[in-house]
Amino acid sequence: MEYVYSALILHSLGKEITEEAIANIIKAAGAEPDMARIKALVSALSEIDIEEAIKTAAIAPAAAPAAAPAAAEEKKEEEKEEEKKEEEEEKKEEEAIAGLGALFG
Repeated sequence: MEYVYSALILHSLGKEITEEAIANIIKAAGAEPDMARIKALVSALSEIDIEEAIKTAAIAPAAAPAAAPAAAEEKKEEEKEEEKKEEEEEKKEEEAIAGLGALFG
């Protein structure tokens, strides 16, 4: 990921994405750059419009919040089940207390 982030930093600064520039960012971060990975990344990015890729990627996360209501519904169902269990336990306790009261009544 650090290689992709390096390329994004260079892009956001308006700099050319080169092997040397990415290697310098990786070194500045305190890591040892893997030149084979850097060459592969630079080669792959040469055919990609980064601005378009960013715009496309920005649209994809919008689908994630749609899953949130489903999770909320599941949570509500779980809470209802827990409430039912608690009510049943309370009812059993009340019945047990009533039974003990009849013994000493």
